[in-house]
Amino acid sequence: MKIYGVGKSRSFRTIWAAEEAGLDYEYIEVEFGGVGDNGSNGEAYRELNFQGKVPTLVDGELILTESAAIVNYLATKNTSTSLIPKDGTHERALYDQLAFFTLTDLEQPLWTNGKHRFALPEKHRVPQILDTTLWEFHKSQKALRDLIGESPEFALGNRFTMADVLIAHTLTWAENFKFELFDGFADYKNRMYARSACQAALAKLK
Repeated sequence: MKIYGVGKSRSFRTIWAAEEAGLDYEYIEVEFGGVGDNGSNGEAYRELNFQGKVPTLVDGELILTESAAIVNYLATKNTSTSLIPKDGTHERALYDQLAFFTLTDLEQPLWTNGKHRFALPEKHRVPQILDTTLWEFHKSQKALRDLIGESPEFALGNRFTMADVLIAHTLTWAENFKFELFDGFADYKNRMYARSACQAALAKLK
């Protein structure tokens, strides 16, 4: 199994997930924007991920290019763990709700902010939207507080799941982008990042 990624981008959540699941995998650092053999815009990588984005997981004939789908898939690869609730349970429905909320609500203002500061071509950037992203993220944190509490031990119940990977990574992304976290969420994120699996994933980054 191979995971292609770049630094602390969305690809980090996938190698953290692989470490939590105790899986054997090869992590391959991609040169983002590069056109050579190891570049995200190179012919070889584009055959795996036609958008030239990261992450990409290759497991035999399976290729996945969406980070949350990869995280969930990795959770199911080790059946001795409880990193994702069983299908058809109320707990799984609540897990899915947290995962989708993280991608569509909590993460959205962060990526909008990043796109309009550096990712989009300059002529397509709208600087006026940056203040709106701060307001949106504050609103999303209020919603997250309603979902998981002010200072949760874990996102879902009394044990660690892959929802913690998705949420904690997104909160770290927010800090890196200079968004202010609610105190309880900063403490929660720091505890998740202190986990041995997360530290092992960080050690793989160049």
